[in-house]
Amino acid sequence: MSEPLLAAGLKARLRAGQVSAGAWISLPHVSVGDWVVVDTEHTAVDVSEVLPMILAIERRGAVALVRLASNDPVQCKSVLDSGAAGVIVPMVNTRAQAEQAVANAKYPPEGTRGVGLARAHSYGPGFDDYMRAANRDSLVIVQIEHIEGVNNIDEIVTVPGLDGTFIGPYDLSASLGLAGQLEHPTVVAARQRVLDATLKQGIAAGVHVVHPATAEEEMRRRVGEGYRFIALSSDMLLLGHAHRTLAEMARRIQP
Repeated sequence: MSEPLLAAGLKARLRAGQVSAGAWISLPHVSVGDWVVVDTEHTAVDVSEVLPMILAIERRGAVALVRLASNDPVQCKSVLDSGAAGVIVPMVNTRAQAEQAVANAKYPPEGTRGVGLARAHSYGPGFDDYMRAANRDSLVIVQIEHIEGVNNIDEIVTVPGLDGTFIGPYDLSASLGLAGQLEHPTVVAARQRVLDATLKQGIAAGVHVVHPATAEEEMRRRVGEGYRFIALSSDMLLLGHAHRTLAEMARRIQP
């Protein structure tokens, strides 16, 4: 079991201000990046599928993170016990919700995570090693994806144990009555408030570079703005982009 070590390496990179790019997966198979997020919020991936996906991610040398379906202590405990190196918690709008997210992921006395024997502990033999490293190394990143969270961001980012924030672009735009208008000035201003507060606190600022066709240009821009935890598209979008590219190629070479 190497999850604490893998998570520690990712934490060290983020704390040093290095860029870390990862993949976002919605289908029950994996790709490769510094880290890979298994999305259980907006997909049909359930708890029984998370464990084999974590195993596959680790075998490729990447860090396995899980986006939870909600700020739920039961699901958080389950995915961490399965070996996830950390969690991304959706729709965190208040300091109290951020405190709950951290508490769910940390063992007492720093949190309320239940203690048991599971894969993360090598089913027993690795218990002591894992328990020594888990609170220190596990990543907790909260998604700011509502204007309420933006308005409370200065309080949210000061929660002890929080490793970073991550913009949820579509929900944030929808909360402003501008669903899908990711570059509308009002949405951009809200995103900037989150970025400024996050960087001021010295934790990692995360964002999703959504569209594969313009990924390089946007990633360069986001890195220049100060983002360091960057999700590159998603498996479904990449698959669709690849198919459209091939279809366009086929049309171009018709006799």
